[in-house]
Amino acid sequence: MHALTVLTIANIRSFVRDRAALFWTLAFPIVFVLLFGTIFSGTGASSVKMGWVDEDGTPASAQLRGIFASTGVFDLQDGALQDEKDAMQRGDVTSVIEVPAGYSAKVATAGGQVSVPAAPLPITLYTDPSRSTDAQTVQQIVSSIVQAQNQILSGQPPLLAVTNKSLQTQQLNGVSYFVPSILAMALMQLGVFASIPLVQQREKLILKRLNATPLPRWTLVGSNVLTRLVIAAIQTALILGIGVTVLHVQIAGNLLLMGGFVLVGAVAFIGIGYVIASFARTEEAANGMTSVVQFPLMFLSGIFFPIELMPQWLRGVATFMPLTYLGDALRQTMVGGAAFAPLAVDFGVLGLWLGGALLISARFFRWQ
Repeated sequence: MHALTVLTIANIRSFVRDRAALFWTLAFPIVFVLLFGTIFSGTGASSVKMGWVDEDGTPASAQLRGIFASTGVFDLQDGALQDEKDAMQRGDVTSVIEVPAGYSAKVATAGGQVSVPAAPLPITLYTDPSRSTDAQTVQQIVSSIVQAQNQILSGQPPLLAVTNKSLQTQQLNGVSYFVPSILAMALMQLGVFASIPLVQQREKLILKRLNATPLPRWTLVGSNVLTRLVIAAIQTALILGIGVTVLHVQIAGNLLLMGGFVLVGAVAFIGIGYVIASFARTEEAANGMTSVVQFPLMFLSGIFFPIELMPQWLRGVATFMPLTYLGDALRQTMVGGAAFAPLAVDFGVLGLWLGGALLISARFFRWQ
């Protein structure tokens, strides 16, 4: 028993002396608890930008607008239907809600002034299915508000109903809208995880031996990058191939333009992988730093959680993340999704990340 106690104390001391292990084991989970606690706590000035189209133009419809505005979830922008649809396609609003003419007359039936027609009045909600997480969240909130309004009006059967419409013109199935996000995430992971084998090769002195050969350094680096790009091409072909042949995904966008963004995005994230390898001294440190980079990219880039529902300061963080723009570019070029940013901005941000990663790697990357 004494030997067990002594050995346990020695192991604890060894663990405490390893500052990297101490951070990734204790401090890193605390950071993530605080981060995601902030996302889901409901605090902060988070709101969804929504287009509001009032075809009724009566005090009753204005009262409904007030109900939506009072929730604090929606930042309403008034306008005509086509104008708000155009704003949604530009990425200025996340969704559009249309209150049809006849809303006030329908509400009046709750007081018993006139007989209640069988069919409820449809309130149309336009969403972008290529941003599936955003669309589902908005649909749930709008449906809850309309159900609450039905209870207030005491309509039997319900006086109001939410009709969901897609802004897409192509007849795409639901799986099609997940493919761009999955592809963007896969390219991100391929590039970021390039850091781990580089650090392994450095620890085993493989990089040192390669650096001692007559081959120029750019040849060694270029070979590694080219290998990753070949894997990215195979990865892209597999994801799209399985999606099309097995899941019957319909790709309706510009494949050539999509291929360009796949290339730029893959190289940008490979560059980020080299930055990680530049500062990670051990394989364990590389694994930890990769997690630090990977998880915020996945959860704060709009792939899993709507950016519009995040606190304002986290939205600002999301606008700097390269995965936000790669996912947006692939959605636009593959399925014609509504823009988070223009394609030129997507390309520019990815290019800036690539340029910055190259400069940092060139300055700090070590061969031994």
